[in-house]
Amino acid sequence: MSDLSLTFLVLGAALLALPHLDRNDNRVRFALFGVCTVLTWRYVGWRFATTLPPFALRLDSLYPWVFATIEGLANLGWTIGFLTLARTKDRREEVRSQGWLQQGTLPRVDILIPTYNEEERILARTIIGALAVDFPGVRVWVLDDGRRSWLEQLCADKGAQYLTRPDNLHAKAGNINHALEVLRRDPDPPQFIAIFDADFVPHRQFLWRTMPLFHDPAVALVQTPQHFFNKDPIQSNLLLGNVWPDEQRFFFDHVLPSKDAWGAAFCCGTSSVIRRDALEAIGGFATNSVTEDFLVTLKLDRKGWRTVYLNEQLSAGLAPEGMKEYLTQRGRWCLGLMQILRSPQGPLSRGRMSLAYRIGLIDAFLYWGISFPFKLLCLLAPIVYWFTGLTVGSAPAGDVISHFLPYYAAVMITLGWVTGWLVQPVLTDIAHILTMPEALKATVSGLLKPRDRSFKVTAKGARRDRVVIQWSVMLRFGLLAALTVTGMLYGSLTDFTSERQASDVNAIIVFWSIYNVVVLLLAMAVCVELPRYRREERFATSETVGIAAGDRQFTATLADISVLGARILGPAPGSLEDMIWLRLDHVGEIAARIVYGTGKYFAVEFVDADSKRDALIRKVFSGRYDRHAQDVRVRGVFGALLARILR
Repeated sequence: MSDLSLTFLVLGAALLALPHLDRNDNRVRFALFGVCTVLTWRYVGWRFATTLPPFALRLDSLYPWVFATIEGLANLGWTIGFLTLARTKDRREEVRSQGWLQQGTLPRVDILIPTYNEEERILARTIIGALAVDFPGVRVWVLDDGRRSWLEQLCADKGAQYLTRPDNLHAKAGNINHALEVLRRDPDPPQFIAIFDADFVPHRQFLWRTMPLFHDPAVALVQTPQHFFNKDPIQSNLLLGNVWPDEQRFFFDHVLPSKDAWGAAFCCGTSSVIRRDALEAIGGFATNSVTEDFLVTLKLDRKGWRTVYLNEQLSAGLAPEGMKEYLTQRGRWCLGLMQILRSPQGPLSRGRMSLAYRIGLIDAFLYWGISFPFKLLCLLAPIVYWFTGLTVGSAPAGDVISHFLPYYAAVMITLGWVTGWLVQPVLTDIAHILTMPEALKATVSGLLKPRDRSFKVTAKGARRDRVVIQWSVMLRFGLLAALTVTGMLYGSLTDFTSERQASDVNAIIVFWSIYNVVVLLLAMAVCVELPRYRREERFATSETVGIAAGDRQFTATLADISVLGARILGPAPGSLEDMIWLRLDHVGEIAARIVYGTGKYFAVEFVDADSKRDALIRKVFSGRYDRHAQDVRVRGVFGALLARILR
């Protein structure tokens, strides 16, 4: 029982104290993450002082020492993360002061939409949404690196400016820099530019919410979070879309507000506003990294400019729709970070760079370059044990429990509570394992050959109406799971040496092995991409809709709506294929055909809606609706995972 006393103390304190504390109180956060830091290094100190053999150039010594060293570096990264999360900043109150915008003429703001190969359906809603942004004199520029005539015509029809260039040099960064040259020669050049990826739709109030933060003349860039109106592959393929937010919420809702509190917020590309003079002062977007957005913040910092973060949903776009796209994006992020580390903007480089960004770059390296190799070692360690008897350390089970469990419990409870239980053991590990192969490859290639790497576009808009199995990804995890299970069987049939019996690690390795197998199997399930039949996303709502069916007129409640149709609560006012008229707020009257009905609700598709399509896009993508779960439903998570296993 004494082995568990500290763990019970952590659990008891959490149960008694956390319900009465405010997760946004920085004093509380410092205290909690301080406890996490102390228990983390209590564990790490014990690992090095007690569990490792004397150092020698033998496999049974080198193996645990290498594992412990990488584990220690991973814990250093987590400690920097604890320090970062110990503070948070909410700038929404600051936005309410719009004094500088009311002093004379409003600044000129242009919206830039760089594009390469996105389809018309995606670009049309982005252009329409951008044109609907409420700010005097705003202009929308579509920067087409695909040189498509249909897109030029679409821009002309909608009222957007169209711009192309003769080559695709430096991909997205080069595309934006070319636009900056054109705008510099404009008779009325913009003072600020807002940038949106081709699949991101800005909300109407985007500029009125971001521009007030430029009251400080030292602020060069305001970044806002990326939200998504479709499910990411983890949500979709594990049936978590209604109970678990998208995987990016941890970064945008928790990490970036904390980095902003330390003065270390950075540009994430889309959904940002930049002071053009500041961008010109650093020579435009950097072209020596595939993550040009992060690098532009570092260059701005060297010139004394600040980047700030407004944690408010002001746009929505497409998350990677499949595993291939998901991994391409994560691999690009990792590669870009390695390129920055090898560049003159690295954390140990000479010249002016704030300490917060230097520490942030080290933290980023420890995340991409250390935590993923450590994750791989954690998957391999039980396999090595079962087949060879080599361990990552030797200690009585009681000592392992008394040092590891308090640290693990404190970290998971604190991270879970601070993030609204977004951080949980199994699901967090699934996301890390899925990213692991691409991160390992990008880390090695980025450090060894950082130059002349092409920008890989994350494909969007592909058809998803059938099951797709990502065999190459799934087989990696399947091999690890199979080796783990085979090793357990082999170990159960093999006589253990007295040394292995004395180490008392067998039960712990059994639990470790089972946990790894569960996580690997769920990661394999994510690689089976379930079909998505809808071409347009539906948004839940409870607003009132007017209905005219024959000579009947009445109102009902919408259950959800998309650009193509709607679902309405109540019995259908006719038979299948019957025509009715709907009156929608912000759209007006629109014809619809009944396509499905039960006693509780019926569904309609809009008919001949071309004249209303722009209004529908503005309504649906205006920010009025939440597409997916914004909070974690813990019971629902387990139910969804069980349903996926049984499917």
